[in-house]
Amino acid sequence: MERPLERRTAARTAVVWDAVRALLESAGEQQVLDIGGGTGGFAVRVAALGNRITVIDPSPDALAALARRADEQGVADRVTGLQGDLGNVRELAPENGSDLVLCHGVLGLVDDPATALREIASMLRPGGALSLVVSQRHAAVLARAMAGHFAQARHLLDGEPTQSADSRSSEHRFTADELTVLLEGAGFTIRSSHGIRVFTDLVPSSLLDLEPGAAAALLDLERAVSERPEYLTLASQLHLVATR
Repeated sequence: MERPLERRTAARTAVVWDAVRALLESAGEQQVLDIGGGTGGFAVRVAALGNRITVIDPSPDALAALARRADEQGVADRVTGLQGDLGNVRELAPENGSDLVLCHGVLGLVDDPATALREIASMLRPGGALSLVVSQRHAAVLARAMAGHFAQARHLLDGEPTQSADSRSSEHRFTADELTVLLEGAGFTIRSSHGIRVFTDLVPSSLLDLEPGAAAALLDLERAVSERPEYLTLASQLHLVATR
């Protein structure tokens, strides 16, 4: 039986996975690079579609979990885990060697996002695609203000980085306009953009547990609003697909 946390996770990731799967199903076997892919939530599914994927992550524990998951799903021969991060990706992945790069929740943790995006572009073959997920500033400002953290909201409004959940690094949150400038400056052409977690973070877990069909209805709603521009500023995250 699917638990509330699993239902919430599905609602948070389904829109991104829909877009990634569409990219993968549009061609034959692809070489995929997943920067910050952790325990393989996306990587194993990518491999299960017949692709080869390299996951770069700084955590040896996460990479060990990735190896176990890939083995359990029978795709270990198509999944490679390497310890590293976006800062040294050029040392770990070949130039022009990937058809698709996944960079989900990582760009906001680097000091120089513009340089990082240029390095990602160099990893892609001409015509290759980038799936990019970042935290979105407007929703964070609203969430901080609603929680009574007005000073934090004011700092976020001015684009100042905030402490990430692991309390070890600061995270930068982007607006859609800022992200467009960064991607185009790195030589990318934006193909689509989605608002992620427009409502999911606002819905109490108890509702998903108690109301029959609530999780499925929430997922359907998230999909319905993900490409509507008027909801982008409410989304906790932005997902953009761009090509080199």
